[in-house]
Amino acid sequence: MDSSILTVVGVAILCLGIGYFISRAQVNRRITDEGERAKSKLAEADEKAKKIVLEAENKAADLLADVRREGREQKGKIDSLEERILRREEILDKKLIALSTDESSLKNRAEELKKKEAEIDTIKDDLSKRLEKISGLSREEALKKLYAELKTNYNQDLSLFVQKLEKERREEVEKKAAEIITESLERYARSQVAELTTTTFPLVDEELKGKIIGREGRNIRALERATGVELIIDETPDSIVISSFDPLRREVAKLALDKLIKDGRIQPAKIEEKVEEAKQEINKRIMEIGEAAVMEVGIYDLPKEIIQLLGRLHFRTSYGQNVLLHSIEMAHIASMMAAELGLNVEVAKKGALLHDIGKAIDHEVEGTHIEIGRKLLKKYNIAEPVIQAMQSHHEDYPYAIPEAFIVTTADVLSGARPGARRDSLENYIKRLGDLEKIAAEFPGVKQAYAVSAGRELRVFVTPEKIDDFRALEMAREIANRIQSELKYPGEIKVMVIREMRAVEYAK
Repeated sequence: MDSSILTVVGVAILCLGIGYFISRAQVNRRITDEGERAKSKLAEADEKAKKIVLEAENKAADLLADVRREGREQKGKIDSLEERILRREEILDKKLIALSTDESSLKNRAEELKKKEAEIDTIKDDLSKRLEKISGLSREEALKKLYAELKTNYNQDLSLFVQKLEKERREEVEKKAAEIITESLERYARSQVAELTTTTFPLVDEELKGKIIGREGRNIRALERATGVELIIDETPDSIVISSFDPLRREVAKLALDKLIKDGRIQPAKIEEKVEEAKQEINKRIMEIGEAAVMEVGIYDLPKEIIQLLGRLHFRTSYGQNVLLHSIEMAHIASMMAAELGLNVEVAKKGALLHDIGKAIDHEVEGTHIEIGRKLLKKYNIAEPVIQAMQSHHEDYPYAIPEAFIVTTADVLSGARPGARRDSLENYIKRLGDLEKIAAEFPGVKQAYAVSAGRELRVFVTPEKIDDFRALEMAREIANRIQSELKYPGEIKVMVIREMRAVEYAK
């Protein structure tokens, strides 16, 4: 048994030795393979390095060749530039020599001229002395005597000639001015229609009057309050008369009535809705009217804000004359007169068209319509010559340019045409406007309307600011101011209206 164990141990040791030598041979073989692979990689790296170095040397040689070529080119340019500079220096040297020669010759000539001038002065002095000795008069005495003789001999002839020239010139100027004005008016012949204070609204059915009046007159009161006009129902059959001094209010009321009749539902809530729609529609129409006006006179570069204000002038009057039609007429007349006189047609035309632009908002802003107009035109960058042309039509400003005279003349011609203006109507409209202005100055007033031809003033106040007691006080205060500040026939009824509305929404 011991021998068998020894045999097994010996075999095991022998196997271990054989395995050791086999593994060692494998490791050596791997080491040899790795070494060979490393040598091959080193050889490849050396080869790549040699290629990179060769490429770098080639590139360096190319760069060096380029640098040398550029250096040769720059040197050639510098050489040519030096040659040009040298040639110019030679030319300049020649010119300097020529200039110095000319300068010396000019100096010689100047000296000669001075000598000759001195000789001439000496000769003149000698001649003057001889003449004074011969005539027995000094130079000043001789001149005075000559002037006196000329004045005596020709004074009357000169005065007659000047008078004749002035007379002929004045007659010629007056004749030319009359021809220009007459020709301008003949070329522009537009009918004049004076604006009144009432508008007639036709009805297709007489029974509509009852619907418009409403139960206990609530519909007509709501309509009058919302529009600021007075509705006269019973004076004319199949029609309603809308009365107000403000054409814009009359137009809003007319349009609202038309919408209400087409809708068929006439009640206070619907009236307020239709009046608001009418106001928005009128604003759109104002822009269309302004655009049509500038198209008619041939002006295409005005800002939209100015065109909108021109459209508002359609609903303003001056002594019963429609302000926009008056401005359009003035623009045509002014352009023709400027063309005849050879002045700036564009400046004259624009100045005439925009001369009353301040009247579009003069009831909203303090100041005269001329001052307001000047500020508006400056705000929207209208050219300064146009402002100078329009600002003098009431002689508030001096006539800065000739076109200002044309605008003033066109204003006088347009306003002086038969039937164009009505003085009494303008005074009446001004009184109504003053009534509303006095009421609007009180705090808490929301709206104020003068109705019944100025015999009644309706003042609507904000109920949150004005209580019932204050409303009574305000009516008395407004009446006292009217008595102290205005002149009017008869009496004026002041009605302060305080309406409380409670509104809530169910959600």
